Amino acid sequence: MSVPDWLSKGWNHIWLPYTQMQTAPMPLPVACTAGSRIILADGQELIDGVASWWTACHGYNHPHITAAVAAQLREMPHVMFGGLAHAPAYRLAARLANLTPEGLDRVFFTDSGSVAVEVAMKIAIQAWLNRGERRSKFMAFRDGYHGDTMATMAVCDPEEGMHALFSGVLMEHVIAPLPRNAETRSEFERLMDANASDLAGIIVEPLVQGAGGMVFHDPEVLRLLRSYADHYGLTLIFDEIFTGFGRTAAMFAHQLAGVRPDILTLSKALTGGTSPLAATIVSNEIFKLFLSEDSSKAFMHGPTFMANPLGCAAANASLDLFESEDRLGQANKIGAQMKSELGVCRKISDVVDVRVMGAIGVVQLKRIDDVGALQKEFIRRGVWVRPLRNVIYLTPALTIQSDELSELTHAIGDVLSGS
Repeated sequence: MSVPDWLSKGWNHIWLPYTQMQTAPMPLPVACTAGSRIILADGQELIDGVASWWTACHGYNHPHITAAVAAQLREMPHVMFGGLAHAPAYRLAARLANLTPEGLDRVFFTDSGSVAVEVAMKIAIQAWLNRGERRSKFMAFRDGYHGDTMATMAVCDPEEGMHALFSGVLMEHVIAPLPRNAETRSEFERLMDANASDLAGIIVEPLVQGAGGMVFHDPEVLRLLRSYADHYGLTLIFDEIFTGFGRTAAMFAHQLAGVRPDILTLSKALTGGTSPLAATIVSNEIFKLFLSEDSSKAFMHGPTFMANPLGCAAANASLDLFESEDRLGQANKIGAQMKSELGVCRKISDVVDVRVMGAIGVVQLKRIDDVGALQKEFIRRGVWVRPLRNVIYLTPALTIQSDELSELTHAIGDVLSGS
């Protein structure tokens, strides 16, 4: 592949994510996107199996979202959110509150998932301070991932995750096994009982721990966490940055458990993969702890591009599509197809598990020795799939065509079987 001028000139000045720059090859130059396809500079098309890190739930370049953002760009691309208001944000806040469980009524906008989680943690800690008690620790879980900023790294899995280098540098929290069975439940309960008086809250990814290895758990786990949070008066935070907006075939994963969090974080697919935006949605009970004649009890946080009108316009247009088109039904169909087509991978010797939930398909291997070589094989077959730790997973756009999905699943089977 020839290297475009912009790539060769910029290569010595860029710093890529999750990359050892000394040994990294140049990334693939992208010319444009369409539907579920990434079109490279040389014209090669790749079917995107991961929806650009789980964001493009309606596929790329959806005309309804594009039109909404274009109209907003002409009218007002941005205005500060301090002391000023604009319609896209206020409409979006009301719509999100209506979509989430009763009592989750206050929406704080930020510009990325990590910051949304930071805000959730900060709110939980300040809620205790406003009560007159100082608590700063959280119960988080092994295999968990909540972001790459300093506070969020501290509640990721400290050993298996990508942030192990920072062990001993970050603030220490209580990292427990997720109570999936009798053994892990016993350990969780022991750690909870021993540390509850120091905890500000509990944070978990509902039903699927994403970047930690696409690890699934049953809805009963969330019910148990809710009962413990209630028993000890702790703030329960559900991080739905990955699972939100149809990925589990429910609008939000926690709905499948019938459990309401105290704080909910959203991002990624919030704008349909169009622009950065995140939301931290807070219960009325917690919000009231910040209401006071004392100005020091206000929540002192405000990102510069908070509630950016372009992002809010994209998010409103994305919600329009969830209302007008059967995205959850599409997620179920994707799941059924992946169960059928990925199931053949169970016969491959290095495969230890194949699992599907909603529009998430996972093939777990004993190990992956060379992620780069594996990804090159996928690219050679015309698909964009990024293995994660010891799993190969699919999280395609909910609008992907069945033949495109088959190309993805067959590519995984062919690569793993060496055919």
